[in-house]
Amino acid sequence: MLVKRAEQAMVRAKSAVLKPVGLTPSQYVALFELDQQSGITAATLARACLVTPQAMMILLKTMEQQGLITRLSHPRHPSVLELHMTEVGREALHTARERVDPIERRVFGAFPPKDMVAFREFLSRFIEAFEEGVTPKNARSD
Repeated sequence: MLVKRAEQAMVRAKSAVLKPVGLTPSQYVALFELDQQSGITAATLARACLVTPQAMMILLKTMEQQGLITRLSHPRHPSVLELHMTEVGREALHTARERVDPIERRVFGAFPPKDMVAFREFLSRFIEAFEEGVTPKNARSD
């Protein structure tokens, strides 16, 4: 429960500063990823944002309506839609970063570098322990 509480605290803090920009935390993450990988597909963006393709399609529809992104046909594969951030999206991301970065600096600044190294190691081990339990050999066969 402690990890969930930390996640919820992070989401609340980021939601509060992103709301005046007109973004949700999910939209912020999507714009951040698109800034890193312009022209990717919705499926690739969904994987990068750790959401289902269905959830990503709903998110992208809203973002497109807000003018944050465009979907353009791939030059050689017209049935493949590439995602691109618009100028409105770039401006929103820039403003959002100005609001989110101080929160992240405050949180990470609360720990000495040595503790942050240990924290990252603990989280990595935490993730690995969960992923070990999701192997095909442990899957239920009903």
